Amino acid sequence: MPTPFLQSDQAFLADFGQRLLRRRLTENLTQAELAAKAGVSKRTVERLESGVSTQFTNLIRTLRALGLGANLAALIPPPVASPIAQLRRQKSERLRATTPSKRGLKKNSGWTWGKQP
Repeated sequence: MPTPFLQSDQAFLADFGQRLLRRRLTENLTQAELAAKAGVSKRTVERLESGVSTQFTNLIRTLRALGLGANLAALIPPPVASPIAQLRRQKSERLRATTPSKRGLKKNSGWTWGKQP
């Protein structure tokens, strides 16, 4: 089987329909049962399985009913920031403590070890 993006639209839809049909049969569902579970008409399931174009919403509903809804997010992955942008957003890890003078404290606060107030 050629990679999906090299197939014609009709060939891709036909292959996709066969996969959908096999998944439905694996789940032991009739077309009517899948249609009811997905909230679409039986004719819509027939069209999907035969490789006929249909509304994307109906495809989403059908895939969800077959337990494949989570796979839809993989169709278009979220954009990834460039490595440079990721580095700029990273908070630098602290490597050392700040000196007392930079924190606004006086170097000699008058307190010493062993001295009781």
